[in-house]
Amino acid sequence: MKEKDTSGTKIVIEGITETGEIFRPSDWAERVSGTLSTFRNHRIYYSPLLRPSIQNENKCVVLDKALKDSNPALYEHILDFARKNNLKICGEDNEI
Repeated sequence: MKEKDTSGTKIVIEGITETGEIFRPSDWAERVSGTLSTFRNHRIYYSPLLRPSIQNENKCVVLDKALKDSNPALYEHILDFARKNNLKICGEDNEI
């Protein structure tokens, strides 16, 4: 589940606030990613456009910038959520 974005097409929202506190609840990344997930054969499948991950030992959400074209409202909602909760956002400034 751990990965590093080298293409610049992804935004990583880290589950740690700008002041260094761990964001709660602990399943926040799965909840946020669940908005585009599907469930089949008793298993959850996360979208490649929005999925949970772990980076720097913290829960994260990896947001593909392609979501901005396919679902701009959801894209902005997720970024607004991160901003309102003062979460670390990496890669937001890199435009496609």
